Amino acid sequence: MLASDSPPRADWLICWAQDGPGAGPFKDLRVDMRCVRAPPGTGAGHTTGTDSSRHQAHLGVGVEGVPLADFCEPPPPGGVETMAPQGSRAPLEFGGPLGAAALMLLLPATMFHLLLAARSGPARLLGLPPHLPAPGALWSPGALLLWLTWLGLQAAFYLLPARKMAEGQELKDRSRLRYPINGFQALVLTALLVGLGVSAGLPLGMLTEMLLPLAWVATLTAFIFSLLLYLKALMAPASALAPGGNSGNPVYDFFLGRELNPRFGSFDCKYFCELRPGLIGWVLINLALLVQEAGLRGSPSLAMWLVNGFQLLYVGDALWHEEAVLTTMDITHDGFGFMLAFGDLAWVPFTYSLQAQFLLYHPQPLELPTASVICLVNAVGYYIFRGANSQKNTFRKNPSDPRVAGLETISTATGRQLLVSGWWGMVRHPNYLGDLIMALAWSLPCGVSHLLPYFYLLYFTALLVHREARDEQQCLQKYGLAWHEYCRRVPYRIVPYIY
Repeated sequence: MLASDSPPRADWLICWAQDGPGAGPFKDLRVDMRCVRAPPGTGAGHTTGTDSSRHQAHLGVGVEGVPLADFCEPPPPGGVETMAPQGSRAPLEFGGPLGAAALMLLLPATMFHLLLAARSGPARLLGLPPHLPAPGALWSPGALLLWLTWLGLQAAFYLLPARKMAEGQELKDRSRLRYPINGFQALVLTALLVGLGVSAGLPLGMLTEMLLPLAWVATLTAFIFSLLLYLKALMAPASALAPGGNSGNPVYDFFLGRELNPRFGSFDCKYFCELRPGLIGWVLINLALLVQEAGLRGSPSLAMWLVNGFQLLYVGDALWHEEAVLTTMDITHDGFGFMLAFGDLAWVPFTYSLQAQFLLYHPQPLELPTASVICLVNAVGYYIFRGANSQKNTFRKNPSDPRVAGLETISTATGRQLLVSGWWGMVRHPNYLGDLIMALAWSLPCGVSHLLPYFYLLYFTALLVHREARDEQQCLQKYGLAWHEYCRRVPYRIVPYIY
């Protein structure tokens, strides 16, 4: 364990011992403890600085010339910290500025391609749609008004009294932000308002004819919002910046986001966008597509019912367990820039509803036995997804909870424990495995004649593999040797015996 019970010594690198804990720089050290006095003048040591790269210890040389780079770990909050050299920054991700610029063009283009392909006759995932829309088809004042009304409505629900207030993770300045847990309440209120509107004659199915202009104004909103957030972050203190969004390159920082938790008063922009307008908008678009299909064919198809039901369960689960998002990489690590703003506001509602869009224009026959098998696949995925996430969240809240107290763990130098049994002893990311199984179940009702409905599965696989790699790197930096031991004990990342 980290020797944090002794006063900080600026001339010592205090690291974790593979075979046992030390209680201080000199007490109870075992033979293979990776701790040495830093040579005078090297600058190696611990400070209480809050540099974003503080987890990268100064390099020294250990016993018998063993490098210390792979053994030093960060301390628990309030303990001794390692400090990176002045001016160091986190390594650039997503291909750096050039990759960020390319993604800012590629992601919106992909979204519009999917919207057009879903309604075209060939419905090809690869290749241009046979007919491109006129520029005027992308702009509609009514769509802009509807979109702004939607954002305002969800913001009003966010500000309503919450069933509880939760604290986020500890920040660099040792403070904790408070968040309202009322996302599921917003979903229910939205459903009531939509139900009242439909009963009063609201043509909900007409929403499907506005998907292109709505996607356009959502994309413009993401760009403008990201620019405002970037300008706001220029005036933010260093302690408020995200670990990876302050590279100094404006394109890269605009994409990744400079400020970790941009707020206007108590209104947290990133937390609001993460689950509210996009996820709830996703199920609303699905419902509009179901209503439109009922109007065209007399009743919704079984395939459309399955897609709506599966994805409503997924969104409802996310909002019911909204507090769990406070420990995710999006909230704790990534800044709020174009990557998350576009993803939350545009990509999620208009791309994740792809299966329902496809079924409206390309109805698929589905027999009850096949539908039952697909329901079973989704149930298995949801069982793994919810079981793994619940186990993780229960353990994080209270490791002594009877539901997790008997699980095997590995101690780390930060004071935290790594689960090495239960769901998290099967693979390192069992929740991702459940996510992918559910993604397959959402696509199967669309048949196997087209690749287009399986775009979500292909994209989500790439996303989770990339996310898993980012998470692995952060865990390695945070937990050091303990993470190496965990990877040895749990060798598979997402899919047992495959990956």
